[in-house]
Amino acid sequence: MDPESEGPQIIKVTPLQQMLASCSGAILTSLMVTPLDVVKIRLQAQNNPFSKGKCFVYSNGLMDHLCVCEEEGNKAWYKKPGRFQGTLDAFLKIVRNEGIKSLWSGLPPTLVMAVPATVIYFTCYDQLSAFLRSKLGENESRIPIIAGTIARFGAVTVISPLELIRTKMQSKKFSYKELHQFVSKKVSEDGWISLWRGWAPTVLRDVPFSAMYWYNYEVLKKWFCAKSGLYEPTFMINFTSGALSGSFAAVATLPFDVVKTQKQTQLWKYESHKRFQLLKFGIKLSFFAYVNLDYHEEYCC
Repeated sequence: MDPESEGPQIIKVTPLQQMLASCSGAILTSLMVTPLDVVKIRLQAQNNPFSKGKCFVYSNGLMDHLCVCEEEGNKAWYKKPGRFQGTLDAFLKIVRNEGIKSLWSGLPPTLVMAVPATVIYFTCYDQLSAFLRSKLGENESRIPIIAGTIARFGAVTVISPLELIRTKMQSKKFSYKELHQFVSKKVSEDGWISLWRGWAPTVLRDVPFSAMYWYNYEVLKKWFCAKSGLYEPTFMINFTSGALSGSFAAVATLPFDVVKTQKQTQLWKYESHKRFQLLKFGIKLSFFAYVNLDYHEEYCC
């Protein structure tokens, strides 16, 4: 029997096509998810006003970004006054009083990091999966775990120094010359590894999430295809598999996410504390012992 008659011929996707698809998906995702996070931040600021120097986490649906309150007053988008009674009320009042563009406040600077990170992540995953399938076989269940772990680890490692620099620029309004001097000084004093401060807590959450997500995604996709008698998954099968696997991975890694967010939003307080107070905080999180306690000393000044 002709092998081609056993099923439809699968068209190979080139790395360039994978990158373009990842980029398009990243932008579309951020446009859809960012308004939800903007409303969440505005509600948080209403209940607990942000003071100068305070940190908060901004998520565009692709990755989390640490932001630092820049100034006093109500000029910044996250400090604009509004008497919101809830999520829906906040949506309506922001659009009515500030314009619909306000729902995407703060998005452009974060896309500089988030889009490349997403492109690296998904392209690496697809390429690694194809390579491992050629070596281990099409039905090897470990492939999504291995490819997902390596792809996320690589994306976080590449983007981490850029995210540190972005946050440093945002927190102190450095010029590019001052930023170059800051980076050069840190490298000369602490070595190149100092540019990866904050890498550990991100890896601690993102790598387990990625491994669980891709494994469950591939298992569910095959199961839905088998139940439907399909050779290739439809859009709804991909969507449902992604939603279910993402929900499971998010719940399973929630403790890691809580610790990561806790460090990002609260450790700014400890900058003026003595060293033993930082150590005390670290002991409370001893099961995450390798998380760098000096993370926010570099992020929030």
